[in-house]
Amino acid sequence: MTINKEHKEFHAVDMNEGWHVPPGYPDGIEQKILAGSLDEDNKRGTRTRLLRFAPGVFTTAPFVHDYWEEVYLVSGDLTVGNDESGNGGEAFAPNTYACRPPGAYHGPFKSEGGCTLHEIHYYDPT
Repeated sequence: MTINKEHKEFHAVDMNEGWHVPPGYPDGIEQKILAGSLDEDNKRGTRTRLLRFAPGVFTTAPFVHDYWEEVYLVSGDLTVGNDESGNGGEAFAPNTYACRPPGAYHGPFKSEGGCTLHEIHYYDPT
């Protein structure tokens, strides 16, 4: 198995620059890639990212993908399982974690006050 992450020692992460909306996400949800890359077309690779929600932002449908995903809620609030209008769901506080195998449906998601997530995505070795 080849891991395509570069060696990075401790360094300051610029929390103001380098954020962008991931494809398929609504405005107000932004990612910052910390290391690696995920090649979804060829189903290989691994990436570590921060994902942040602006206050009041929500998604409207569940997500499903063909790679592993580990998610740690660093700060703020995250609600899982809201409806298409952003209502309902189960609220979570910081220091909560999820590990999802490929094919697991999850979400939709919302954040009342905004949040930051630390995520690791990877494919099973071939």
